[in-house]
Amino acid sequence: MRRWNGWGEEAVEVALNEQALAFLEGRIGKGTPPRDAGFDLACASIPGSRLPAHPLVDTSTATRALHALGQSLPDWLRLRHGRLGLAPDGVAFPESAGQVRALLAYAQAVGAAVIPYGGGTSVAGHVNVADAARPALCIDMRRMRSLLALDREAQLATFGAGVTGPDLEAQLRAHGYTLGHFPQSFEYSTLGGWVVTRSSGQQSLRYGRIEQLFAGGRVETPSGTLEIPTFPASSAGVDLREMVLGSEGRLGILTEATVRVTRLPEHEAFHAVFFPDWERAERAVRALAQARLPLSMLRLSNAPETTTMLALAGHARQVALLERYLAWRGCGASKCMLMIGASGALGQAKPSMRAALGIARAANGVHVGRALGERWRQGRFRNVYLRNTAWRHGYAIDTVETAVDWPGVARMVGAVEAAASDAFAAHGERVHAYTHLSHLYPQGASVYATFVYRLAGDFETDLARWRDLKRAVSEAIVAGGGTISHQHGVGLDHAPWLAAEKGELGLDAMRALFRQFDPSGCMNPGKLVLP
Repeated sequence: MRRWNGWGEEAVEVALNEQALAFLEGRIGKGTPPRDAGFDLACASIPGSRLPAHPLVDTSTATRALHALGQSLPDWLRLRHGRLGLAPDGVAFPESAGQVRALLAYAQAVGAAVIPYGGGTSVAGHVNVADAARPALCIDMRRMRSLLALDREAQLATFGAGVTGPDLEAQLRAHGYTLGHFPQSFEYSTLGGWVVTRSSGQQSLRYGRIEQLFAGGRVETPSGTLEIPTFPASSAGVDLREMVLGSEGRLGILTEATVRVTRLPEHEAFHAVFFPDWERAERAVRALAQARLPLSMLRLSNAPETTTMLALAGHARQVALLERYLAWRGCGASKCMLMIGASGALGQAKPSMRAALGIARAANGVHVGRALGERWRQGRFRNVYLRNTAWRHGYAIDTVETAVDWPGVARMVGAVEAAASDAFAAHGERVHAYTHLSHLYPQGASVYATFVYRLAGDFETDLARWRDLKRAVSEAIVAGGGTISHQHGVGLDHAPWLAAEKGELGLDAMRALFRQFDPSGCMNPGKLVLP
């Protein structure tokens, strides 16, 4: 059963051993385990539904509670303290595009806002009710999950947009294909959610971000059905796909998506390389990205993240031996770890890895083989479960991400971590901040920072601390010339900083686009673009 107030399945636990807890206590202090509210108390905070009866709409309090929030830190605070407050007035589970059209008509007739819902994994407030003045209808798309068509010649697959990552890959794998899109939220997030938030997967270096994979589809809007045909390429005016990508439910609901698929890789391997310091590590990964080798992943951790990963790994004896070996090779306290992935045909993947390791060695990289890479691969969708474990010990884990051109990468890493430190210092607290470059491009890189800090145990205090953190790091991102989001989207939480990136003329153009498809403004109001 999936947790109602945390991440993932209740049966899955990822432990923090004594060494890991001592590591955190030494950096930010001992945490105080909080007392969480029960589900019944959380449900009691939800007022009655304002929606009239409809055969497709469930207005039960429990169902509404389970669709009220996503996975952001403020969402967790509301869930854990039983303060759900605003929740959808009803939830529908359509099984066809026709039912989606009927639900949109119903919502317009009763003056309800419509909130599209995929896997509920948003960390930016995409699924939250933003307008208390009118009822809200949540439309959960996960029953529309079938593989509808597979064109082997064109390598195109069409799915219901509510298909989750594991289900999508299982249906493709049965035919010998993969989409290759593996975000951290892979286990629960949906294809439709990936498209409308411009998702990026861990192996996008080979398979492409979702905008490279999304070939066409169908969107149901209050103004009618938007059909987007597939073409290998086109110069016929504005690309309609671009209106849907990143639209975050503001113009309609994506019901079908056609994606570009690839044959399952014959070979896949992940190797670890350590560098003596950040300067040489960054120089190496920039050279790798600009060499345009057919790799599937490059992921560079800075020194604090490298130290944290080794401390949390367990296997103290093996880690100590590795540390001694690396120190002997010149990689001491400032060492940075790089994960390199290669996927594809054996005759392509192995030579690509050899070439990549050669570039790394030229920058003083120390190759330590596949063991750490294989451990990362096996646990890459389990590490997020540490949020649950850390919370039980009195710690919160939050993240922020951006992307910036290469000249600004190192400055961005330092500025974001410093902003977080200053934000918590103002509260008399410490934060353990660490960063990795999650996606690398010839032009620049995605900067992904993680923050671990102590919970106060008081809703208002913890929410105030989070708001100060979010404001500080977002202002640092904007000041450093980064995008406000590389892969999580905008939603509610990032909307205040979007104008710095798009400009008022750009925002007005987006508002005009949304009005064309949604004249009454019922589609996911308050998200992405502020009124």
